[in-house]
Amino acid sequence: MNMAVSKPPLTIRLCGPRGFCAGVDRAIQIVVLALKAYGAPVYVRHEIVHNRYVVEGLEAKGAIFVEELNEIPAEHRQQPVVFSAHGVPKSVPEDAQARNLFYLDATCPLVSKVHKQAMRHQRLGRHVILIGHAGHPEVIGTMGQLPEGTVSLIETVEDAALYQPLDAENLGFVTQTTLSVDDTAGVIAKLQERFPAMQAPAADSICYATTNRQDAVKQAAPGCDLFIVVGAPNSSNSKRLVEVALRAGAQRSVLVQRAAEIDWSEIGDVRTVGLSAGASAPEVIVDEIIQAFKERFDTTLDLAVTVEETEHFLVNRELRNIELTIDDMAFVNGSASDALPAKAALNG
Repeated sequence: MNMAVSKPPLTIRLCGPRGFCAGVDRAIQIVVLALKAYGAPVYVRHEIVHNRYVVEGLEAKGAIFVEELNEIPAEHRQQPVVFSAHGVPKSVPEDAQARNLFYLDATCPLVSKVHKQAMRHQRLGRHVILIGHAGHPEVIGTMGQLPEGTVSLIETVEDAALYQPLDAENLGFVTQTTLSVDDTAGVIAKLQERFPAMQAPAADSICYATTNRQDAVKQAAPGCDLFIVVGAPNSSNSKRLVEVALRAGAQRSVLVQRAAEIDWSEIGDVRTVGLSAGASAPEVIVDEIIQAFKERFDTTLDLAVTVEETEHFLVNRELRNIELTIDDMAFVNGSASDALPAKAALNG
């Protein structure tokens, strides 16, 4: 008699919020709408967001990614160039204007807010301390808002302990938006202990989406045999989620870009798996990973929802009269018909 082999039971704790934040959603929409409005090619300086799948999906639609503006050929100077969600130094739009390029700035409004906070510190005569990761595009963009020598980058508590300012009475700090809330708190505490006169920004720099995704992971991680975070290796906020999961009690935590990266021979005897996605990771890959588990386990979805996000950022004025359809964004969000029930529950 042919008996079907029973699959082992598994609970997937699906975090909410997860995946795209409003700033990432807006940046991708800007490229998609620019392609609809102006036709291909649309140039994008750097990865629009830190996700290879998203980049390849936009390339398939006619986007061309360049590292610097001088790579745009003369015959395409009339086509738009989009600046990434991470923000750019002031020198980049100046360079675009000098080259007579038409540019669309997709900098996340929350990153722009940090730029303004840093500029305010400087205007008030303070030396700016930026807490962030060296070489990250957002850090390069923020430091590039101010004259050379007016910003000091602090990465760790150790850096904060060793930092020697020229004027300890006139300091102001801002932070990269995608850091771990807990790690940053330690750096700020050390700086405040050493420099009591240091001024905080007018509003918290770490963005709501980073905080929300970390809070959801903290709630879901205890008791997880494995915690999977969907995201790219160069995505700061995704890497922080892996660390947060381990700190909050997950036995193991891994960062994966696609379901194909999961090593099933190493999964072992798991009963509870946590699942979240960084702010630049598309929902279609979350769906893909759930399907991969369903093929191998008798899977139950358990929603770990901490808060519902309702933030929405408007695209550039030039693009607001162009219609954006579900089909336009299906390459990252999936089609309406195959959306997860869990997604509907999370997104209201």
